[in-house]
Amino acid sequence: MNVPPPSRRESVRTPNAPAAIGPYSQGVLAGNMLFCSGQIALNPETGEMVRGEIEDEATQVLDNLGAVLQTGGLDYQHVVQCTVFLTSLDDYAPVNEVYARYFSEAPPAREALQVAALPRGARVEISCIAIR
Repeated sequence: MNVPPPSRRESVRTPNAPAAIGPYSQGVLAGNMLFCSGQIALNPETGEMVRGEIEDEATQVLDNLGAVLQTGGLDYQHVVQCTVFLTSLDDYAPVNEVYARYFSEAPPAREALQVAALPRGARVEISCIAIR
């Protein structure tokens, strides 16, 4: 069956977040919803991974998500759902500390999962859905 795409669907691209490292968009606006692809701790200026403490990675990840949200005309207050991927649940508490700085009021729904590996050796990846 050939189903037409949503009437209003557009890719969101910004140089303030890392370019996609595969066949996907940084984000997709569909109607009033913005679906942000998972972000890892790539520095958008250098293309290099941020290394150091897990808090440093989480900060870069959330800054990258913020850039995609902003380009889509939204911000962290519009986020209704996040998925957090961690290569070790030992990093759950320190990532939560960083996450709480970005989502301090009425935090979105969320799940956190431990995974075997993430692209480029990342230790944390976060994706989200936001609504206008």
